[in-house]
Amino acid sequence: MATRVASSNASAVPQQRPVGMAARLVPGIVLCIAVTAAAMVLEEVEAHLFGRAWLEALVLAIIVGTLVRTMWTPSQRAFAGISFCAKTLLEVAVVLLGASLSAATILATGPALLAGIAAIVMVTIMASYGIGRLLGLRHRLAVLVACGNSICGNSAIAAVAPVIGATGEEVAASIAFTAVLGVAVVLGLPFLQPAIDMTHLQYGVLAGLTVYAVPQVLAATAPVGVVAVQIGTLVKLVRVLMLGPVVLLLTLLTRRLRDRADGPSSQVAAGDRPKKGPGLHKLVPWFIVGFLLLAFLRSLGLLPQAVLGPTAAMANWLTIIAMAALGLSTDLRSVAQAGGKVTAAVILSLIVLGVLSFGLIRLIGVA
Repeated sequence: MATRVASSNASAVPQQRPVGMAARLVPGIVLCIAVTAAAMVLEEVEAHLFGRAWLEALVLAIIVGTLVRTMWTPSQRAFAGISFCAKTLLEVAVVLLGASLSAATILATGPALLAGIAAIVMVTIMASYGIGRLLGLRHRLAVLVACGNSICGNSAIAAVAPVIGATGEEVAASIAFTAVLGVAVVLGLPFLQPAIDMTHLQYGVLAGLTVYAVPQVLAATAPVGVVAVQIGTLVKLVRVLMLGPVVLLLTLLTRRLRDRADGPSSQVAAGDRPKKGPGLHKLVPWFIVGFLLLAFLRSLGLLPQAVLGPTAAMANWLTIIAMAALGLSTDLRSVAQAGGKVTAAVILSLIVLGVLSFGLIRLIGVA
């Protein structure tokens, strides 16, 4: 009898586990939806008071979420759901966005822009690393800041950290300010478009080249228009794909970087550092493959017109919820903890990236 009971209990565990995992996500998801609802209400209030919504729900969700997170720390139970919304829901939204990308938009980039993106990434990495070293950052910290600034923010930092043997302190310092500055760029960049009279296509390229993460590109380009969203996302994804070659190059230089005189933190033993770099699935994330696949199917006319509208609407809603989660993950107080040198390095590196990106747009004649 005991054997039967044990067998019955064992078979019940796998059935309960998915339910338990889903239950863990509920508090955070509910909080993200509440922030999203607040952002939608504020957008309606804007439209009623001023005749139009100057800040759309995408941006307002980030602002509201950031203010909530800075003034109040959610319970630990909420963080799993917030992380799910910020990562998984956003990745699904990016995949769905591929269905709205036409062949004309892809062809509009041209080989010159694709080559320019690769050049911008490599030049900015070297320039950012040089800035970091001039400001007195340790070698590994300077590499993390350079790669995060030049490729895709926290994702690049997370991918590069194990390759160069970065310590937890170095990763935390480089990520802290990147998160806050990323939100600032998203909020400020749309005001630049009318100020310097950029076309929607030009602005999309600029956003794709300068904004840190894919979700932030969506938030920065949505107020400008559909073309800016499409080209900005495409440029950003090409930028993300540069993570593979960069990590491969750093892998070849790993031994030299680990032997630098500045050494690891006294709190972290060299043997504790991972020796292997990230796998292929981290260098080419699944959502990029999905995005490109849907864009390819759309270009061939294999996606029914009836699904394009609902797909775009779903992508928009998921993105707004992800923006709320992004805000709820951003504590403005973390800027003070990042340190003055890291703050200066990130800001100066971002300025360099912006100048080079604007120069590329003018050089190759993006219309």
